[in-house]
Amino acid sequence: MDWLIASDYSWTRWLWERGIAAIYVVAFAAAALQFKGLLGTRGMLPIPAFLRTHSFRTAPSVFQLHYSDRFFALVCWSGATLAAAMVLGLGYAVPLWLAMALWLVLWAAYLSIVNVGQLWYSFGWESLLLEAGFLTVFLGNDDVAPPWAVLVAAWWLLFRVEFGAGLIKVRGDECWRNLTCLDYHHETQPMPGPLSWFFHRLPKPLHRVEVAGNHVAQLVVPFCLFAPQPVAAVAAGIVIVTQLWLVASGNFAWLNWLTIVLAFSAVDDGAVAAVTGLSPPEHAGVMPVWFGAIVVAFAVLVAVLSWRPARNLLSRRQRMNKTFDPLHLVNSYGAFGTVGRTRNEVVFEGTTDADPVDEASWVEYGFKGKPGDVTRMPRQWSPYHLRLDWLLWFAAISPAYAQPWIGRFCEGLLRNDPDIVRLLRHNPFLDEPPRYVRALLYRYRFTTAHERRTERAWWHRDLVGTFLAPLDLRELDRMKR
Repeated sequence: MDWLIASDYSWTRWLWERGIAAIYVVAFAAAALQFKGLLGTRGMLPIPAFLRTHSFRTAPSVFQLHYSDRFFALVCWSGATLAAAMVLGLGYAVPLWLAMALWLVLWAAYLSIVNVGQLWYSFGWESLLLEAGFLTVFLGNDDVAPPWAVLVAAWWLLFRVEFGAGLIKVRGDECWRNLTCLDYHHETQPMPGPLSWFFHRLPKPLHRVEVAGNHVAQLVVPFCLFAPQPVAAVAAGIVIVTQLWLVASGNFAWLNWLTIVLAFSAVDDGAVAAVTGLSPPEHAGVMPVWFGAIVVAFAVLVAVLSWRPARNLLSRRQRMNKTFDPLHLVNSYGAFGTVGRTRNEVVFEGTTDADPVDEASWVEYGFKGKPGDVTRMPRQWSPYHLRLDWLLWFAAISPAYAQPWIGRFCEGLLRNDPDIVRLLRHNPFLDEPPRYVRALLYRYRFTTAHERRTERAWWHRDLVGTFLAPLDLRELDRMKR
């Protein structure tokens, strides 16, 4: 089994496993803190209703066997606790077989959540975490040297993430080809961060450099991941730097952080020593036959399942963030094939007045991440994921994204449902729920430097129209019937 051993990638495994475990902590905690309003028994898209129409074959999940809000919370917090223990090194304190079992439990628990998560879990980084988490099961601990097959699978995963994103861009919006997309993207991205205003206000020539650098990082550099050292480590360093740039310029949950973790899979101990002077962690120099056989079987599985993602990469009809099996084992990735030139935001308001006319006293709800109050600086939320705020960005583009859940959301506001209003930053009706709620559509843009100085505002907004006419509980009851 010596041919399976990658003995000079000990730091890779050490960083990879702790990075994946840390992201699991965030993912499980985010699920626990948000699920009741989104997916709970009385949530906007209740899991029990979903389970009545989906079998274990189409949506494998432990919740197919039993569901209650208490059990869902138990799975989430147990997953977060186990992942935190793995960050602290539990996987190295137990035998190899048990470490593999613990990683498999984390993967199966998060798969169970994603497969019942419906629209709220329809983002590419869910599949990315599951695919990377499944790879981690076979990475081993210091009872065995890191396996080559798992490292190559990680490079192949990182290649699909980066190259897939690059292809979807140059095949898609013309602004990626003429290098103008970042004239708009920092302003129109789903959830700008605290530095996004400053990135947007960079001189346009620098935006051209940003786009050109992105093309190089995503269309050229990924091929170098498979090159000998130190070329592969340099390629990984470029990926890491570009991902940190994206972390600074916006909020994309754990997508960028997970990509950074995967990039470290191409950094060998020599590169780490050259930069830090650290000696690599020790590991056993042999590989048990049973473990080697499992790794070979895993490699064959990845090779077989890679056919459709590889074909998707080469297709002119390339699809972003496509999962080809319900276990999310080998997927395709990509983002922002098109870039919006303008930004619309859905703003919810409520009133306690008896007549819901425009002249009534309408008060605005505040959301945690998405733009609302024009004087509020955008916040940094990544790697945490605010699922409602993200779906509202899509809803502003097309109301169809909100159709399955917006009625229940409005009902939650009208009843001051604690599980739903907890998803908000600011509920102006703490003492008495509103009689009516409505939603308006505004056009948002970043303020100019002059406006920023004089108005102390980060955004300027203009009313576009009505997104949702005033509703009360009686109207919602009629809509249900």
